[in-house]
Amino acid sequence: MRILVTGGAGGIATLVRPLLSRPEWTLRLLDVAGVPDTGDGAERVRASVTDLDAMVDACADVDAVVHLGGLASERPWPEILETNIHGTYVVFEAARRAGVPRVVFASSNHAVGFHPRDGSEAPDGLFPRPDTFYGVSKVAGEALGSLYHDRYGLDVVCLRIGGCFAEPLESRMLENWLSPGDAARLLVAALTTPSPGFRVVWGISANTRRWWSLDGARALGYEPRDDAEPYAKAVPPSDPRFERFLGGDFCSPELDA
Repeated sequence: MRILVTGGAGGIATLVRPLLSRPEWTLRLLDVAGVPDTGDGAERVRASVTDLDAMVDACADVDAVVHLGGLASERPWPEILETNIHGTYVVFEAARRAGVPRVVFASSNHAVGFHPRDGSEAPDGLFPRPDTFYGVSKVAGEALGSLYHDRYGLDVVCLRIGGCFAEPLESRMLENWLSPGDAARLLVAALTTPSPGFRVVWGISANTRRWWSLDGARALGYEPRDDAEPYAKAVPPSDPRFERFLGGDFCSPELDA
């Protein structure tokens, strides 16, 4: 099985790369920046997700695409539009043209960041309420995934990822942390579950303080093993002004356009 991973030099890809290495899989890592050679046998491609011809070539002989590439935080609209929205269209279109049957899309909690904390569990597939242009780009990516499933038959799994870092960075991540180990387990589940169709699920670990559903991810075969709670005494507090929103400080007026 050959898996094309966009954003192959980025933060999440770097964390999960060694955890996805297995004899029966070949990773093809693509990034606009150079992807380092770590001696793991991964194929490396230097290209932009906005270049359709290059992406079609990169999708040759590929069994699935994991789309992690793009801008990972808020940027001016023209940058978000070109890289995150147009780039995601290019990834789906290249997969379709090359006959790749499955795309796993790294969406984000910021697609629903203005969803308020109301004491109930946030379900999978929560209606979009983006908190930023970045969040809008993730909503657009999910919509593209829905279209390419319904119109062209691609299997598409959208993962609304919380905070994927080696360790939680702030108290908010005690709720939404996705450990590198669990990120790899979630990707494996999304890549191997039979005929998922189109799905939108949360991407988090089994955090004691979580208020986001794990039902959708578990239905794919994901079983998280990690919990952010051991880091509770070490992490700095999040901005309390935005605790009422799922997206935290991405809802800050400091990010107004």
